[in-house]
Amino acid sequence: MSRSGVTEGSVSAVFPTVREVLALDPVRHGAPRVVAGDAGLDRPVRWVHVAEVPDIATLLGGGELVLTTGIGLPGDDAGLRAFIGDLADVGVSGLVVELGRRYVSGVPRVMVAAAERRGLPLVELRRATPFVRITEAVHALIVDAQLTELRATEEIHQRFNDLSVEGADAAEVIRQAAELSGCPVVLENLSRQVLGYDPAGESAELLLDGWEQHSRRIRPAGRTAYDPDSGWLVTVVGARGQDWGRLLLRWPASGDVPSAQPSEPIAGPPTRLTILIERAASTLALGRLIRRDAEGLERQIHRTLLTALLDHSRPVDEVALRAKALGVVLDRRHLVGVMVRHRAEDPVGESGPAAAQARLRDLSEAVGQTLREAKLTGLTSAVDDNSVGVLLALTDPAAEDRALSAFASALRRVRLDSGAGRATSGGDAPRSAATAEPLAVDPHRVAGPGAVIVAAGSGVGSLREARRSLVEARQIAEAARQDRRDLPIFRLPHVGLAGLLHLLRDEPRLQTFVERELGALLEYDGRHPREQLLDTLRAYLEQGRNKTAGAAAAHLSRPAFYERLARIARILDVDLDSVEATLSLHVALLALKAVRTP
Repeated sequence: MSRSGVTEGSVSAVFPTVREVLALDPVRHGAPRVVAGDAGLDRPVRWVHVAEVPDIATLLGGGELVLTTGIGLPGDDAGLRAFIGDLADVGVSGLVVELGRRYVSGVPRVMVAAAERRGLPLVELRRATPFVRITEAVHALIVDAQLTELRATEEIHQRFNDLSVEGADAAEVIRQAAELSGCPVVLENLSRQVLGYDPAGESAELLLDGWEQHSRRIRPAGRTAYDPDSGWLVTVVGARGQDWGRLLLRWPASGDVPSAQPSEPIAGPPTRLTILIERAASTLALGRLIRRDAEGLERQIHRTLLTALLDHSRPVDEVALRAKALGVVLDRRHLVGVMVRHRAEDPVGESGPAAAQARLRDLSEAVGQTLREAKLTGLTSAVDDNSVGVLLALTDPAAEDRALSAFASALRRVRLDSGAGRATSGGDAPRSAATAEPLAVDPHRVAGPGAVIVAAGSGVGSLREARRSLVEARQIAEAARQDRRDLPIFRLPHVGLAGLLHLLRDEPRLQTFVERELGALLEYDGRHPREQLLDTLRAYLEQGRNKTAGAAAAHLSRPAFYERLARIARILDVDLDSVEATLSLHVALLALKAVRTP
């Protein structure tokens, strides 16, 4: 066993086999005939050795193809059996005997029987052949193969050095490993969940079907080793004593484990593949160390899949397959899009991009913990600079409301436990000493600056409709920022008129309506910035067209307020005492606020 745990059979791809040697022109010139040991013809030939003495075995190291004319071999049956036994014990690849000098019509039957019994290929050369031509041809073949292997190894080192320097993500490292090897490659975590894969042109469904159970049966003997029972070359991924996954390469690519005689170890993959998988694992580990303050690899994949659903960047079948390999089943599930975001853009006392990223990361971790505590299944990750998205996968559509309530309750507990939710009510939330649970609070209270909004879209029955639920949840979350209530879950019926207008703020027809109703007044305010008649109109309408209350809200005297209203009526050419006209203006003001709010 080598240091890496791969058997010595891994040299087979570098050295020619006995069968390949017999096909060389100098050997074919001798009219070779295999008389014993056919099953061993695929043994690798490490070197060719010419010998004419019976005790040659002590000078050999295994893997040699021995050439002889037989002139120095023992003349008795026992001596011939011992000669064959010694060669088999030392592990030679085969024995080639040239007929004509010692043996004329064929090698002795006792040699044939002994070689067959030990599985040692025994070949007769029925025509005289210069051994030097055979050794030259075989050694040239070996040197060429070693040079090819060396070039392949150099390319492996260069390729993964470049990937490390470029900071390539896990998907690219896996793709390069599969491309260089021509074999399927899988990256899994310690729980046997697939983090990434490349089927190398084979069926991804067959590769990943029942992966966890299959992976637990792959038990290589060593940190990097080949498991001959399963046909997988495996190495551990990790650094600084912290292992976090395994990288597996199936060899041969077809999945058919090469056969061997019972007395022989199963040949492992070539050495270059061992080097390749170890370099790929090192690149993955280094990349993870570099990104140790960023999202975990699982969360990156969650984000990739959620973003793919929102942006249509990947086929839904691929999203479903990758999610299933990660342990999240999306097929034949009731799916509900959820968005969680802070109500305020920037909490008191925090500013700058670093603080915003840390706040979003904390919220993302809290949402992930919430899913675990609520025993819910789904994809979750930050989907933009402000929001953490969740795609809940429920087995029962009737459980939608119950699942959302459990999610909201668990999120509140997680944030209170971590101290993140203290700003929600302006201080520490009261707790019950017996249960350590927050006591009941008014669900309609005004939310504080640290509050979060949980918004859910409509449940859908297929992954192809999941984008609609996620987009709806995102729009509801944005609209809910205008709502002063602190509801556990915001759904579409909760957003009201202001929320509806916020959902439609990018709609050109709404923007045209705003310009038609308020354009003249906005132009006037642009020319007279000190007056700001738009604020006067807003105060009048928000006070229910009560001029006295409107003047007080605008901090103006009643005559001044009345004069401004008259000016607004002339500019807009409307009757401010008309219910219909003022309703239209009020909706336009709400729409303007929605358009201006990010």
